[in-house]
Amino acid sequence: MTIEVEQLSKSFSTGRAKRRTLVEAVRDISFSVEAGERLAYIGPNGAGKSTSIKMLTGILRPDSGAASVLGITPWTHRKQLARRIGTLFGQRSQLWFELTSLQSFRMLGAIFDMSDLQLATRVGELGELLDATEVFAMPVRNLSLGQRMRCELAACMLHEPEILFLDEPTIGLDLLGKQLFRDLVIRLNEERGTTILLTSHDVADIESVANRVIVINHGSVIYDDDVEVMRRSLFTTKRVEVGLERPVIVPEIAGAQLVEHTETVARFVVDTSKRSIRDVVDAILEHLPVADLSIVDPPLDEVIGAIYSQLAVE
Repeated sequence: MTIEVEQLSKSFSTGRAKRRTLVEAVRDISFSVEAGERLAYIGPNGAGKSTSIKMLTGILRPDSGAASVLGITPWTHRKQLARRIGTLFGQRSQLWFELTSLQSFRMLGAIFDMSDLQLATRVGELGELLDATEVFAMPVRNLSLGQRMRCELAACMLHEPEILFLDEPTIGLDLLGKQLFRDLVIRLNEERGTTILLTSHDVADIESVANRVIVINHGSVIYDDDVEVMRRSLFTTKRVEVGLERPVIVPEIAGAQLVEHTETVARFVVDTSKRSIRDVVDAILEHLPVADLSIVDPPLDEVIGAIYSQLAVE
């Protein structure tokens, strides 16, 4: 396993004097990540995500439990681990704003003991991969946020890390910039085999990048499964979209709620706990002039929203 976590816990004391209290940020979490996985590690604000990542990167030492990242205990061999992982925090920069990205790369290369030839080769590869060769030569202060995030990604990939820890990497980017960044991360994973651990409040990040999701709340893991399994298992509803051959009055279909109807389209929500999707489709085919029909799972944002709503009630 690339990452192994066993009953990891971390608490912080808050307040002053007699009002001082102990807050459990992470409580007995356990999970593992295989090489090459793309994992979304999500939860509401204050769930313990950032504390977990800080322990896995060696910034914080846990109160109890154990963790191994690439066979290394992060908080006892932090420098050794730093040479094998990359970190990108959406609101923190590792580039110097008054310099060009290339100049920052030279300093980072020196930190990682890279020769001039190694650095030049690596920068050339990353410039081509990220479509950022010309951007690297521009002062960081003159870059758009999307351009800067590409340079940030290059900086954390400079030493060819085996794992990328991405904490809210698309925050502040526009829609096009977000999608470009997600595509780049997937490319790094598929072409280089880089393991990805991503935290994000943007559901599209999770849906586009991750193939597995862990949900934590109050410091504990409450869900761990493939993204598609989560979408299917946590919702008993399916959406049926029907293309109509001609305008019709849509009759009532038992077990299906009509949520949209135009001259060319009818959309239904089906509660599969009450009636099977097959029975509903048979009824639709019998009563409507169907030109096209598709069955889709609910949007991932609805699934995650339902999880968070349930957590708030509990």
